[in-house]
Formats: sequence, C-alpha cells, structure tokens
Amino acid sequence: MALDEPNDLDHQFDVDGFKYIVNKEFLDKVQPIKVDFHMYGFKLDCGVEFDRGGGCSGCGTSSKSSCGC
Repeated sequence: MALDEPNDLDHQFDVDGFKYIVNKEFLDKVQPIKVDFHMYGFKLDCGVEFDRGGGCSGCGTSSKSSCGC
C-alpha cells in the first residue's frame, strides 16, 4: 500500500471518503481486497496466500506488509 496518482492502468474506488487506487491487472489476481482501519493503523487482506518464508510479512498480518497487496 502506497500513495500514488491514478493512471489508465488503475481502477479507482471511493469508499467512506477515502480514495483507493488499484492496478487493474493486480486486482484481477488478488481480489477481493479488504482494508480494515484500527486504532493504530490498518490491516490488509486479499485473496492470495503469500509465502511467509521469503521476507514478506504477508497480507493482513501488519501495517508494514511488503507484499504489494
């Protein structure tokens, strides 16, 4: 998850006053994507299981996920 500007390769979603931009090709591979906001950050969940042994913290495990989901 990162700050970005939308381009032609992205889907844009407006949910509860927040704008989400997701690459169309990536979205097709990992949907559904769920973002939950908590008191101290957020949690990401997606439809893909990532290998936790390769240095990736995995989607949905912390706000510092490096999976690109």
